[in-house]
Amino acid sequence: MTLVDSFGRTHNNLRISVTDRCNIRCFYCMPEGPVQYLPRKHLLTYEEITELVKIFVSLGIDRVRLTGGEPLVRQDLPVLIRSLKAIDGLVDIGLTTNGILLADQAQALQEAGLSRINISLDALDEASFREFARREGLEAVLRGIEAAQRVGLDPIKINAVAVRGLTEKQIIPFGEFALQTGIDVRFIEYMPLDAENQWEREKVLFASEIRQALIEHFGPLTPESTSSREAPATDYTFANGQGQIGFIASVSEPFCNRCNRLRLTADGKLRNCLFSLEETDLKSLLRSEESVDHRQRLIADAIRESVAHKKEGHEINTARFIQPARPMHSIGG
Repeated sequence: MTLVDSFGRTHNNLRISVTDRCNIRCFYCMPEGPVQYLPRKHLLTYEEITELVKIFVSLGIDRVRLTGGEPLVRQDLPVLIRSLKAIDGLVDIGLTTNGILLADQAQALQEAGLSRINISLDALDEASFREFARREGLEAVLRGIEAAQRVGLDPIKINAVAVRGLTEKQIIPFGEFALQTGIDVRFIEYMPLDAENQWEREKVLFASEIRQALIEHFGPLTPESTSSREAPATDYTFANGQGQIGFIASVSEPFCNRCNRLRLTADGKLRNCLFSLEETDLKSLLRSEESVDHRQRLIADAIRESVAHKKEGHEINTARFIQPARPMHSIGG
């Protein structure tokens, strides 16, 4: 069984937010001041997440990625990873983290069955890091990257949000970083998901501009032929064959036509698009008084209906675009 929408897109990839809490305050994701986080009772438990994932897998989902907020601030995350690892049909478990707590947890995550890791890092010098994160933490992130390499997590990918006026001076350092470490670096165009509604198209540093800057400094970039068609990133290797650079051009080169992703928020709402204005409440169905079999059928039907109503695209480049009420930290990356 597969989850196919009305545009023929098959969905096999589920993003699961385990918390809306975070230990930094990136301006493209969170407000700078106090945040009203979800009460713990509203969060899905690890047991509930596992039950939902089993239903998703029965419908064709075969890979999941754990996100936040910052997923590593939630206690005992390896417990969830072990539970997910035991699900037949689930072939890949990934994690997206800001890396600040990673050094102390990398070993336990790897031993629990984590397959791959993405680390959000927007700058390679402390001053610029603080401009993005509005907190300190660069050295902790770098220690986390080293720990991930040491315990054998593979692949490790760095996600850098590209913002005009901030990212230009990071392009070449990130290129050098990719060459020296062998870690994939991906630039993600700044998207309208900030909590303070300050996004403007003029603030987006386009993938084509970054790519040209890298070519001018490092020489030709070769398209990576093994990239998955469904992957959001367009990947390139340097001329010497070492290091990989990717671009997620969500604004200038949307990839909605090949999207294979669904998102489950920390409070159990299913979103069929990152920019969706509607959600499907799976938590209420999960916590209902129905029998287990009937409850599972209701949830499966709700998932299929959500996928069936997925829109053609996010419409960022049109006058019809409406920014979601939830900021990024509350949706899950």
